[in-house]
Amino acid sequence: MSDSPAHRQWWQPRRAFSLAEIVADGIVHGVGIAFALALGTVLIVFSAIGTAPGELPAIIVYVVTLVLVLGISLAFNLAPVSGFRRLMARLDQAAIFLFIAGSYTPFLALLAETPVAQPMTILVWGAALIGISLKLIVPQRFGRLAILLYLGIGWSGVLVFQSLAAALPAVSLWLLVAGGVSYSAGIVFHLWERLKFQNALWHVFVVAGSGCHLWAIFHTMVLTRL
Repeated sequence: MSDSPAHRQWWQPRRAFSLAEIVADGIVHGVGIAFALALGTVLIVFSAIGTAPGELPAIIVYVVTLVLVLGISLAFNLAPVSGFRRLMARLDQAAIFLFIAGSYTPFLALLAETPVAQPMTILVWGAALIGISLKLIVPQRFGRLAILLYLGIGWSGVLVFQSLAAALPAVSLWLLVAGGVSYSAGIVFHLWERLKFQNALWHVFVVAGSGCHLWAIFHTMVLTRL
């Protein structure tokens, strides 16, 4: 199949990335995965041995979805044009929805005793499951709409902002907001496909956003409880 724009498949980039761009993107992913595994492991261990046993299942969900989304993204972005890359593209887009819902799970666990926890959990996971289904079944459709759905789910936390502000330490709250801003700002580079290193830059913002959220959870579940 030709790689010309007229024959470009939904899972192929609009332009071929240079070797330097591919290497840079791989490094960004590697840093993100290493950080997620290192701090995520410490977070799970400390939570399990006493700082957050009640929230441990939610924390595990978060760490697993974080490592999963970064790992699938790495496989997709480094794979050559092939059937494997097409499969990874489908999983990559679906994994983003899974990760967004997974990111909310530890914070919603903190709100378990509030009246907003259950409705918000249903909203976030329900919307994420719809997105996952669409991306697994018809991944070639709703490209731009999916971005709006990513943003909508991601920023739905404003609906329970007051409850989060009451439950989280100030540092964690601002890290939560900073992570959301980082993810959202990175979409500019995700869409700016003609820019050199745009894919690596987009993933820099993703790794920065996930780092903010991971540290926010670590600060809340471990540091403030030691």
